[in-house]
Amino acid sequence: MAEITAQLVKELRETSGAGMMDCKAALVETKGDLQAAQDWLRKKGLSTAAKKAGRVAAEGLIGAAVKATTGVLVEVNSETDFVARNDLFQGLVKMIADVALAVGPDVEKIKAAKVGDRTIADAISETIAKIGENMTLRRAASLSVGKGAVGTYMHNSVSDGLGKIGVLVGLESTGKADELTRLGRMIAMHVAASNPQAIDASGLDPATVVGEKDVLAERFRQQGKPANVIDKIVESGLKTFYKEVCLLEQPYVHEPSKSVTQALKEAESTVGGPITVTGFVRYALGEGIEKQESDFAAEVAAAAGQG
Repeated sequence: MAEITAQLVKELRETSGAGMMDCKAALVETKGDLQAAQDWLRKKGLSTAAKKAGRVAAEGLIGAAVKATTGVLVEVNSETDFVARNDLFQGLVKMIADVALAVGPDVEKIKAAKVGDRTIADAISETIAKIGENMTLRRAASLSVGKGAVGTYMHNSVSDGLGKIGVLVGLESTGKADELTRLGRMIAMHVAASNPQAIDASGLDPATVVGEKDVLAERFRQQGKPANVIDKIVESGLKTFYKEVCLLEQPYVHEPSKSVTQALKEAESTVGGPITVTGFVRYALGEGIEKQESDFAAEVAAAAGQG
């Protein structure tokens, strides 16, 4: 049995990222075999990760990656915002985005994909063990164009391709790729700020349109307006609604006196060809996740054995 020296413990700690006491215990269990100790810690880490899986992970980062005419967004959640500033976590999110670019946006396929001799699922579990927080790959999306460019923008960026709101915009065109990429970023910034629901009215959920009609009609019905007048007012109100929620009709955030459609038309001379927005994806970190409210004082008391 090899002697369990401080240097051996330090070496294992540096290679595994685990705590000092865990490293010492691993070396004792494996009689000083460094490789076996790493395996022991990994198994222990997987067990620890499973215990943390019940915790709500609503913080983290959005990751983006673009290659040629395809782009992807991924959302990787953690329990606290502090982890988003951790280099290890940032590296994990970048790795996941790069893998999604290669295998597509199916979350299970991403987790099963290998980087070297380990899967993404293994990498997530190992990072959980090292950092000590639950983490999840929540979702992924991809966007491609036949000819043109996929523009991207990351809001509240902490590093290249990492932030709190990520957007992809597909621009179909035979024009100059570099100009399209630049324009795509500008449109993506607009999407981040204005959060449209669809490219145009045809892309809206019919139930959303019906609901808006009902709200408008009821408002004027209560004012005693006759039915034929209400119909005209509702149609006018819908046009205003479309300007609020449809990308092409929204006031362009960079030049609010113009619509996005007008801005695109003016850009065609610079790009060198017609431009069509084929799609967009907007991910805002933690949207739709119900965060748990906690009583911090109660948690501290319970930890101290007083709860």
